[in-house]
Amino acid sequence: MLKHYTIPIFIPELACPHQCVFCDQKKISGQQEIPNIKEVQKKIKTYLETIPIKRSRVEIGFFGGSFTGIPIEQQTAYLSAAFDFIDERRVESIRVSTRPDYITEEILALLKKYGVKTIELGAQSMDEGVLLKSGRGHTVADIENASKMIIDAGFDLGLQMMIGLPGDTREKSMNTAKRIQELGAANTRIYPALVIQGTELARMYKYGHYLPMRLTEAILWVRDLYLLFEKSNIDVIRIGLHPSEELSKDHSLLAGPFHPSFKELVMTEIWKEHLFELIEFKPEKSIIIYVPLEQLNFAIGHKSENIHLLENHFKSVKIKPDVKLIKRAFYVDYY
Repeated sequence: MLKHYTIPIFIPELACPHQCVFCDQKKISGQQEIPNIKEVQKKIKTYLETIPIKRSRVEIGFFGGSFTGIPIEQQTAYLSAAFDFIDERRVESIRVSTRPDYITEEILALLKKYGVKTIELGAQSMDEGVLLKSGRGHTVADIENASKMIIDAGFDLGLQMMIGLPGDTREKSMNTAKRIQELGAANTRIYPALVIQGTELARMYKYGHYLPMRLTEAILWVRDLYLLFEKSNIDVIRIGLHPSEELSKDHSLLAGPFHPSFKELVMTEIWKEHLFELIEFKPEKSIIIYVPLEQLNFAIGHKSENIHLLENHFKSVKIKPDVKLIKRAFYVDYY
C-alpha cells in the first residue's frame, strides 16, 4: 500500500479579506514571511529528498491563506512552480485551502489546469450565529454553494471545522459535522479554537466575553465528531493544530485546549471506550490484547493511560500489535 505525503507550503494570511477573531496565521503556522517562488521550489525539493517516491503518493499543499483570493498572476506562478514537479512525475497532485466565498468558475478552471485535485474550504461552522460572532465574513450559503461547485467540477472537497468558537455548542458542532457529510466532503480537519495573543479573541478573553474550552471538554467533543466522520467514511486528516514554537504559553498562546499530542489524547479516549465496552474483566487473569499495528500507541494510550486503567481489572496487561488486524479490530488472550 502506498503511503501518502503532503508537502506543506504555508502562505500566512495572504489575501484574507477578514481578520477572523481567532486568527493569526503567522503565529499558528510558525512562519512569519510569505515565500517567493524560489523558496517554494527549494522546499519541495528538500521534502522530496526525504520521501521514498516509488512507495509513495505525494501532493503539494498550499495552506494558511485564501489561496484563490490572491492575484491571478501570483496564483499562476505558485501553481506553475508546483506543476513542474507533476510534469516530472515526482508529485501526483496539488491541494489548496481557501475561503468559501473565493470560489468561481474561472478559479476552478485555473486550478484544474495546474493539477489541483483537492480544494479545502475553511467552513469552521455551519451555524450562522457562530460565523457572524467569529468574524468570518461569509455565510452558510457560501459554504454550500462553493462545495457544490467544487464537487461538480470534479475536485475532491475538504471542509475544515473549528469547535469552541464564540456562540458554539456541542450540538452546533455535531450539526456542522453532519452538514459536512451531507455536502459530500471527502476529508476534514478538526481544530479546537485557541486564544492567540494579538487576536480579537484574545481581547474578548481578556475582558471576560469569551470562555475557551477546557482540554478535557475538547477531547470529548472531538471524540464524538471523529466517530461520526469515520462512520460516514470521511477522512479526518488532522486533529488539532500542529505544534510550533509560537504555540506555547511562553510565546503567543494565551488560553484554550492546546496539547502537542491532542490527536493521541482523542484516540486514547476512543480506544478506552472501545476496550472497556467489549472486554470481559477477569481480576484473577492476566490479559494480552492484540490490536492493529498502526493503532498500537492509541490503544496503549497517552502515557499508557489505557493500560493503567485496565490493570485495575487484571493481574497484568499487555497490548501487542497484529499486522493482520485493521481499523479498531482486536482480540484477547487470557492466561
